[in-house]
Amino acid sequence: MKTSIIPVFIPHLGCPHRCVFCDQHTVTGQAEVPTGADTAQKIATYTRKKGAAYEVAFYGGSFTAVSATLQEELLQPAYEALQNGLVSAIRCSTRPDCIDDEVLNRLKRYGVRTVELGVQSMDDRVLQAAKRGHTSEDVYRAVSLLKKSGFTIGLQLMPGLPGEDWTSLTATTEAVCNLEPDFTRIYPVVVIANTELEDMYRRGHYEPLTIDEAVRRSAYMKELFLRHHIPCIRTGLQSTADLDDGLQVLAGAYAPAMGDMVDSLRYGRQIRFLLEDLGHTGRVTIRYNRRDTSRTRGYKNENMKLPATFKIVAAWQEDNSLPEGTVRVETDCQVWDIHTNTGERIQRS
Repeated sequence: MKTSIIPVFIPHLGCPHRCVFCDQHTVTGQAEVPTGADTAQKIATYTRKKGAAYEVAFYGGSFTAVSATLQEELLQPAYEALQNGLVSAIRCSTRPDCIDDEVLNRLKRYGVRTVELGVQSMDDRVLQAAKRGHTSEDVYRAVSLLKKSGFTIGLQLMPGLPGEDWTSLTATTEAVCNLEPDFTRIYPVVVIANTELEDMYRRGHYEPLTIDEAVRRSAYMKELFLRHHIPCIRTGLQSTADLDDGLQVLAGAYAPAMGDMVDSLRYGRQIRFLLEDLGHTGRVTIRYNRRDTSRTRGYKNENMKLPATFKIVAAWQEDNSLPEGTVRVETDCQVWDIHTNTGERIQRS
């Protein structure tokens, strides 16, 4: 059964810093701070629909930075819903420098089992330029404490921050793989109105990523995470009315289809690299599970436009006998399977 999220946003509250990219109201579409009663009402509204599994998620990036009293007020109705079987899990997101044993003991008492950390980068120069207020060492320490306490750990990354280049990005990606979180999210940087990053952009002190470059960087990160068996559960900001109003997003990598674009690039590269290595000319059949159709054919069918130098005529066919995530490439004398999450190639004949 698919789990539905009951989101409770805590915009800005408790956060001791104002990052250059941050405007939580625009990102979350909410400015008011919720109360315990608001949380209880939201849970009641969502769980009226029976036959579904629900998880309460405290978003906003600094949940454990608010006062212990408010944390408990917000957690109490979620914990009661958990005890009564109305929800199946509780999670929160917070900062790496707002984790300690006391915090984790409180979260465990109220049934929280998943904690997401806003890591953004593992390059201290980049973190300082973004005014994050924490270091990579804080991330290592927080992850260690979370693992020791048995929490499920998610790490959020932001490619495209000021001062980041490919060397920094690859080092961050490798560091995250070595930390072995349970899952990741990738949010390429978007320049939002009324942030310090807007001022930097308008003064020419910051060059935002294009959507194409953000897709390339995110695809690299996701590919490496998957090869280390670390799921990446989201790429790109979720569309909201504020983000889509044409006034708030000024530049950068905002595209509601970012996740599809990243997966399309990953699949397309793996198919082209195999065809190039095979050196085959003539007819080729590329098969894939129906669920992989958009990723295999590519965003706007981009992957179907194979280079003319390949001298290949390709037939693209759905084949539900293949498991999701496997692409089969058939020539007149060879059959290869590509396992797209690991990058592994297996010759079938």
